Amino acid sequence: MFRYFPNNYVWNLSVDLSIEMGARIGEIEEMCAPLLAASERPDAEGTRAFRETWSAMADKLCALAHEDEQGGQLFSAGEKYLRAANYYLTCERLQAQGAPGREALYRRFLDVFERGCRFSQANCQRVEIPYEGTTLSALYVRAEGNAERAPLLVQVNGLDSTKELKYFVGLPQWLAKRGVSSLIVDQPGTGEALRLKNLKARYDSEHWASRIVDWLEQQPEVDASRIGLEGVSLGGYYCPRAVAFEPRFACGVVWGANHDWRDVQRRRRDKEGSFPVPHYWEHVRWVWGGEDIESFLRIAEDVHLDGILDRIRVPFLVTHGEQDSQIPLKWAQRTYEQLVNSPSRELKIFTSREGGVQHSSFDNSINAGHYIADWVARTLGGRVAEPLLSGETNREYSGA
Repeated sequence: MFRYFPNNYVWNLSVDLSIEMGARIGEIEEMCAPLLAASERPDAEGTRAFRETWSAMADKLCALAHEDEQGGQLFSAGEKYLRAANYYLTCERLQAQGAPGREALYRRFLDVFERGCRFSQANCQRVEIPYEGTTLSALYVRAEGNAERAPLLVQVNGLDSTKELKYFVGLPQWLAKRGVSSLIVDQPGTGEALRLKNLKARYDSEHWASRIVDWLEQQPEVDASRIGLEGVSLGGYYCPRAVAFEPRFACGVVWGANHDWRDVQRRRRDKEGSFPVPHYWEHVRWVWGGEDIESFLRIAEDVHLDGILDRIRVPFLVTHGEQDSQIPLKWAQRTYEQLVNSPSRELKIFTSREGGVQHSSFDNSINAGHYIADWVARTLGGRVAEPLLSGETNREYSGA
């Protein structure tokens, strides 16, 4: 784990996530160096300083991107806009719920991300899925290749991630090369669903997951018999729950298991384990509801997988970082052990040898992400390699 701030896990997590999303190290240094003292201050004061520094860098990149636009250099503009979106998102997710200007900052982020995708001609289309009289916003990434109907992996957030964060990290692009499309969704309790529509999280994740499958079944480019579901972090609860109660999913993947989130909350109340965001108790009450911590904890009592996973009868991959600072490894083992009726279950622990040992591999996601992409491609009928060019042969690399 890259630790710029010696005593602030939450800020280090945010910086590491930004790097995984494509931040440039020179810009990281420029933004973080003035914040060392602020990283030791209380949440409200510290996160305000973080926002000012990171949003200033994003503003500068947007100005440079606008100059590129004026000169007709749209690819260059698109790249800068996407990097600016990364920095806007990174500082937005650290702010307290209801902090002055937070919603405006989030809307600015959405606009800049859209401009970045458009000018860079990214394989990324915004779509809207009907849900409860409104819509869930999602990003659709098409499989590469000529298949008329491709398999697809739905990807959902954890407690505080967003669809754009998951897009930036890279799994949708890695899947596209393997002939698998992606739908990355801001489900209730996350991203736009929470920030702009006040849709709270719910323990019965199959409620919204089924509406997503309904929509996908109407898309002519999607093979509805080959739709999988992946969840990151708290998605390690949402995903298995949804796959258990929605039989149309053809497989499931968790990137960071979260078998018993109610237990995690009890331990966090007792100051055990690391928090993923500042203002933690205010944040979880914003996501789930509850007038105070005790009422939130009563809501959290339903957020566990015991007595549920024996319903799953499709292939399932459970992954976890060996040194996860937020969710103990035992919960990944518990999820795997209870998948007794899966015809093909696998538990993959990422170690220091391949990297990705921290929570949901935020410290080094690429090897873990490619492992997941290969498993999904094999399971859903994508591809894990292109045919070798004429004259090439498979040969072991000697290192010479």
